Amino acid sequence: MKIVTRVTRMIFLTVLVFTLAGLPGANAAESQDSVVEQVIQRGVLRVGMSTFVPWAMKDKTGKLIGFEIDVATRLAEDMGVKIEFVPTKWSGIIPALLTGKFDVIIGGMGILPSRNLKVNFTNPYDFTGMSIVASKKMAAGMTGIEAFNKPGVIIAARLGSTAVTATKKYLPNAEIRMFDDEAQAYQEVINGRVHAVVGSAPTPAFQAIKYPDKLFLPIQGTFTREPIGFAVKKGDVDTLNYFNNWIGYVDAEGWLKERKTYWFETKDWESQLQ
Repeated sequence: MKIVTRVTRMIFLTVLVFTLAGLPGANAAESQDSVVEQVIQRGVLRVGMSTFVPWAMKDKTGKLIGFEIDVATRLAEDMGVKIEFVPTKWSGIIPALLTGKFDVIIGGMGILPSRNLKVNFTNPYDFTGMSIVASKKMAAGMTGIEAFNKPGVIIAARLGSTAVTATKKYLPNAEIRMFDDEAQAYQEVINGRVHAVVGSAPTPAFQAIKYPDKLFLPIQGTFTREPIGFAVKKGDVDTLNYFNNWIGYVDAEGWLKERKTYWFETKDWESQLQ
């Protein structure tokens, strides 16, 4: 009798397991295609990005060029698909990723704990840092980062960027003016309406070279160091695995270093700009 009961119980549990496995949504996570699979099926990789020099810019014909553009384009080529760039305001780029406007953010995004609560990051494919460029009119005689950490000093930065985070941390006594477009922030310092702009290197140095009569560098190099990664939706292990392996491959190949050198250490590309 006990043997029959035990056998009956085992049969019941087996049937229950298979019944639950067949219920709608029971294996939703397993049945749902990863982003990589969706991209392959679609034939197009959609990349969220925002324009800022020298990561992503428009040339004289309106075509996007820059370090991030090269990275995303090479990624799509290696996946055997076409590339589609989706320009997005930086302040709304993570919400746009989460709502499916594109597949991945490749836009010089710093890997921050606060961002990591919302998205998953790949291994770093680059490292950057914050630098500062100042107005000769507004900031005459001001040298060193501490000179700008005072009440009455106005710092411009791009809204939603790590430049804002760095400014709040290192220049807490200064006033921050934030702009959706990085070009607007630099225009403010060029026009002498703010003391300085905090931004990702090497753009501040490029601006100082371009406008030597109006701008100067109060410090050499950067005052922060930040890892940069692709951002993807949480829970997609296959996509994260593929992107991580791809980054490791092109890094070992020397391709990432070659493209970084071209865009960040030369100005050979400047003649292509509008």
